Amino acid sequence: MSDTPKEILDTILGYLGFAFDIQEQERDGHALLQVYTRDAGLLIGRHEQTLEDIQFLVNRILQAQDPKAPRIIVDVEHHRDMRDDALIQKVQHLAEAVRNSGRPLQTEPLNSYDRRLVHNAFKDDPQISTWSPPDEARVKRITLRLRRPA
Repeated sequence: MSDTPKEILDTILGYLGFAFDIQEQERDGHALLQVYTRDAGLLIGRHEQTLEDIQFLVNRILQAQDPKAPRIIVDVEHHRDMRDDALIQKVQHLAEAVRNSGRPLQTEPLNSYDRRLVHNAFKDDPQISTWSPPDEARVKRITLRLRRPA
């Protein structure tokens, strides 16, 4: 018998001693477990490491039960949404500098999730294009540059 993602997360957080409420949601076609707790900072952790580790555990347990299980996103009090918005806003400022100067600029190193967010934010932009090296490359930055006229 397999547990649901919510049951798995409930068990993990219970063993860790958190008081919490979990709501199941959907974001961009992915199942999302939104956690509400008074201990949000502890659950998120330094550099979001605790949140990432918990999400990793939930997904590993799910995949052990069913190798084809869809990936689950775990969030705490909409932290990821706010973080994603802040990242896009930061990169929009970089894009404005590229528009003004005409010179390409690079982001700080980003993980694959953040790189995908940035690429998606500019996919329909008529002036700015984005480029990043393949995932195997050591440099995990995105270059923003003016689009070449067609």
